[in-house]
Amino acid sequence: MREKISEKLKKIQQQIKEVEIHYLKMILFNLKTGILWMLRAFIVGLVAGGFSSLFTLGLAEVTRIRNAFPFLLFLLPAGGLLIVWLYRLYGIKKDSGTNLLITAVHHSEQHVPVYLAPLIFGATLITHLFGGSAGREGAALQMGGSLGNTLGQLFHLDEGDRKILMMSGMSAAFSAVFGTPMAAAIFPMEMISVGIMHYAALLPCVFASLVANQFALSLGILPEAYHVTGIPAVSFESFGKLVLLGICCAVVSIIFCNFLRGANAFYDKCFKNPYIRVVAGGILVILLTMLVGDFDYNGAGTELIERAIEHGETPSYAFLLKMLFTSLTLAAGFKGGEIVPAFCTGATFGCLFGSLMGISPSLCAALGMTAVFCGVTNCPITSMLIGFELFGFEGAVFILLVISVSYLFSGYKGLYREQIIVYSKYHPKYINRLSGDENFDGEDYEE
Repeated sequence: MREKISEKLKKIQQQIKEVEIHYLKMILFNLKTGILWMLRAFIVGLVAGGFSSLFTLGLAEVTRIRNAFPFLLFLLPAGGLLIVWLYRLYGIKKDSGTNLLITAVHHSEQHVPVYLAPLIFGATLITHLFGGSAGREGAALQMGGSLGNTLGQLFHLDEGDRKILMMSGMSAAFSAVFGTPMAAAIFPMEMISVGIMHYAALLPCVFASLVANQFALSLGILPEAYHVTGIPAVSFESFGKLVLLGICCAVVSIIFCNFLRGANAFYDKCFKNPYIRVVAGGILVILLTMLVGDFDYNGAGTELIERAIEHGETPSYAFLLKMLFTSLTLAAGFKGGEIVPAFCTGATFGCLFGSLMGISPSLCAALGMTAVFCGVTNCPITSMLIGFELFGFEGAVFILLVISVSYLFSGYKGLYREQIIVYSKYHPKYINRLSGDENFDGEDYEE
């Protein structure tokens, strides 16, 4: 009897040891994997953050030079010729920008060239120096993704891990350039596929974003921050007006994307040669600037954003002109990004809406900025985090409301034609369609 009990005790002890060994191995594996990803993300954050910080400083300098010497605008066509020549020199005949990175995450056969980072760096500086209307975050995403992919190759990582490092690089670059580390950490995971999140990249993206942000701060690159005034009390009246703002911002985001597509179609039809195309685009921007009579719509548009939010005063037509300037610039072949111009479009439209509806133009400009961004990127969580980081939490309930409305009403089109709409915005249904599919309007495929 005692021998049987002793044998059972020994079996139980052996099972306990096996369980302990199993959990110890699991803990050691998790610890090893976590530390390894933090080290990789730290390196990506330093490299992409450093590169993007230099990019930010360079943009500030070329903007200062352009403001000091307005005649540089007349050299915009020459700058465009230089950009097209540089891309042709490296064998890039049709640059797909951020769409290239999205495709690389979805498809292993898509190659992200090493030289994409310095190429977009120089081309964007040229665009801003000579007065093209373009942003900076789109360029930063391309730089960060290219650098992350290159580091993944140097580390001899497999395809899946390289994709994670690519997204980490995008987070790092976005964080360093715009100073919103929370939004930057989530954006690449959310933008790739609408309806799902790539949580395997969460720790690397967060770590790389924080490291890059601290690197930028150490160089004196301060994050964007705006003071929103006139935030009303929460009431059915304010909710009703802001629901209407969200719907209008969704419409504006659709118009913005159609402006870009329309400009591309116009250039494709009228100017087949890329050199003639970019020269024509430069001339059109020059003529528009002369007609407007100022330089408010050249560059990224940060001055207009500040005026809309801080002072609640912008021309009523500012959002239309910014869309027109940006679409003519980027579709012609100049480089940069669409995100800050989308911010500017939303802020100026929101300012106009607030003035017309009798609600704080400052608040509506801030809400319009995030809501239009959500509409063109299909990224509501990132949009909310941008709102919190830029404007604080005092109007958080309004940020949540307007972005949610804009996300639903903006449909399936967006800036990134390779972005996959995995799940419907309206039903818990798998649809798996590209936002750039011209035949896709959502409802036809969901019936």
